[in-house]
Amino acid sequence: MTALHRKVTAMAAIPDGTRRGHGGLSGASLFAGAVMMLSGPLSILMGASGIAGDNLFAASQYAYRFDLTAWGWIHIVAGLALVVAGLGVVSNRSWGRGAGAVAAGVSLITQFMFVPYYPLWAIPVMTLDLLVIFALTRFHAGSHSGW
Repeated sequence: MTALHRKVTAMAAIPDGTRRGHGGLSGASLFAGAVMMLSGPLSILMGASGIAGDNLFAASQYAYRFDLTAWGWIHIVAGLALVVAGLGVVSNRSWGRGAGAVAAGVSLITQFMFVPYYPLWAIPVMTLDLLVIFALTRFHAGSHSGW
């Protein structure tokens, strides 16, 4: 029996839910971290567009109506939080999963409030935020740390 054959046989014996790759990260955590590191810079760019007073955003009477500069700063802060948390998740830091779930939750609320301004952006980002929260908060059978 070759070494490769023994390795494949041993991997096949491990249940799918406990396999880890990329330094102990599950596929769901890696997905969540990658999405946060992609969504974060895009939110930062969206915020810069708002601060610059771009004509991209428009909303009529709305309960959460802020001026574009305020929305710009909100998006920049949320984007920075997503990037930092995403880096924490993909580098498998102990605080990464918790911070990622909180950052995605803040992003979700922010995007919900932003729907009247740019729904074609806010609704897909809300969907990604929900997927990130699900990926980071689901129970991992092979994990001993809890987070």
